[in-house]
Amino acid sequence: MAAAIDHIHANGSGHTESIVTEDSAAADAFLRGVDSACVFHNASTRFADGFRFGLGAEVGISTSRIHARGPVGVEGLLTSKWVMRGSGQLVAKDTGVAYTHKKQRIV
Repeated sequence: MAAAIDHIHANGSGHTESIVTEDSAAADAFLRGVDSACVFHNASTRFADGFRFGLGAEVGISTSRIHARGPVGVEGLLTSKWVMRGSGQLVAKDTGVAYTHKKQRIV
């Protein structure tokens, strides 16, 4: 497990990592040891979405730990780590979602 976590720290994005295992001790070590914004056990990484977390529409993604700029209070220095334990859940295929993406003319 230590080698896998080291590999993730060296090569991962710092955004979302997941482990699929029935070994609860391995899952616990993974969830505690991986330094990413989202760490999941037996769940799809597609759950890593600001809208699904109840944060509203995503306007950007940061994989850095401190992303504040300018004068910053204590709250601006805090980061979150989202931990999810599942039992094989997958993200539905966005059924019923009406996307508003439109092709734009490039000038």
